[in-house]
Amino acid sequence: MLWKNYYTVTSVEEALGLLADHRETARIIAGGTDIMIELERGSRKGVTALIDITRVPGLDDITVADGTVTLGALITHNHIVGDKRMTTLALPLAQACWEVGAPQIRNRATIAGNLITASPANDTITPLMALGASVVLRSNAGERTVPLSDFYSGFRQNVMQPDEMMIAITFPAMTDNTRAMFYKLGLRRAQAISVVNATVVLQMDGDTIQEAKITLGSVAPTIIHVPDAEAALAGQPLTREVIDNAARAAAATPTPIDDVRGTAEYRSEMVRVLVSRVLRQLANGNPQPVWGQNPAMLWGEKQAKVHEPLPQPAAHDESVAVETTINGEPVQITTGQNVSLLDFLRDHAGLPGTKVGCSEGECGACTVFLDDVAVMSCMVPAPRAHGANIVTVEGLRANGSLHPIQEAFVAEGAVQCGYCTPGFLMAGAKLLEEHPTPTKEQIQQSISGNLCRCTGYYKIVSAFEKAGKPVPTEEHTNGID
Repeated sequence: MLWKNYYTVTSVEEALGLLADHRETARIIAGGTDIMIELERGSRKGVTALIDITRVPGLDDITVADGTVTLGALITHNHIVGDKRMTTLALPLAQACWEVGAPQIRNRATIAGNLITASPANDTITPLMALGASVVLRSNAGERTVPLSDFYSGFRQNVMQPDEMMIAITFPAMTDNTRAMFYKLGLRRAQAISVVNATVVLQMDGDTIQEAKITLGSVAPTIIHVPDAEAALAGQPLTREVIDNAARAAAATPTPIDDVRGTAEYRSEMVRVLVSRVLRQLANGNPQPVWGQNPAMLWGEKQAKVHEPLPQPAAHDESVAVETTINGEPVQITTGQNVSLLDFLRDHAGLPGTKVGCSEGECGACTVFLDDVAVMSCMVPAPRAHGANIVTVEGLRANGSLHPIQEAFVAEGAVQCGYCTPGFLMAGAKLLEEHPTPTKEQIQQSISGNLCRCTGYYKIVSAFEKAGKPVPTEEHTNGID
């Protein structure tokens, strides 16, 4: 049993009331990509109640007014990547969001949750701190705004009180005079925890730096500024000598630790390399986003927004059934209210097609559609299915025919041991909805969260290409057979 009580609320006021009642024994859950792992591992002691805010309308808005960007508490990493304004107004944040996990994780994981978890390796803290962000905290006693630079009190610790909820994140929008960039060093291209990450934000006056902000992640107990490096840049042009001096100053500031991802010596040297690389890039202006114009998001037509909130709040314990729709069939299930959606589907709904792989959001074998959005079901609490629409791999087949991605896997011999196949099929089906003729880059983006233990990706990619609708040839468009 992962929790005792699970509450789905329909308003912020309901959530605050429950926080006031349960205090230290309760946690807000939105994305759940951190708290679910902590509960599974038993590392989050004393939490018996989860308060689900994912059906609260209005918390997934991004607003821009009077030069300030405001992110609601339900804004996910994919919401940032998918909002074209953010590449202009908050480029390093968008770059950091793209580096987090894979599409299924980015569809669930919220920026607010990333900040609250307070890991020094979390990617979005670094750019938001460099951009001068603040967080808005609310309780029944009132509301307060805390600069992000004052939000962290130690390793994985913040200043939030037990009855407080983060309802928004605000920061000044970048202007035409701002040059900024986020850079991450990980051990693989996707699903990687930062060895080091860095953000540089420069306010320019022509070719001269008026003000510099440099923040570093995964090199100290919290995200840190490097004031000596910032001072080395102020009032200077971005010449090779200035860049080298600032990079050396940045590397001299932190005192990182040795761990499984890298030694302290390696991290210090990589700080120098990363800061130098970013500054050289910014000398030529802001970079273009690496994800292209139409990346694979796997988030459905509604783009993972709250369009249909629950008509009334719900409290789930062992006495209350989960009422949901699975593969088009309405069901009521009276067990499994305190497990993950993955275990709920397999052990309580009788649908074993969704596979148990890592149970930590790393392998993608458990991918399903939750309200039309591709997610990793091991990272979703089972009561989130209440009032929702779930599609599993068993639901891809329609009218007695296989889905085109299933047919392509058969034709191309892409099924190997078969264990990872359901997750790949789900990712492929959602990709083809978004991009009927996907490019190889979009295919690779869509399966960046899916691991094949047989290492046979060539056939899998071929199946994705085969399943895509063919591009009309010139002869066909001219009516020539």
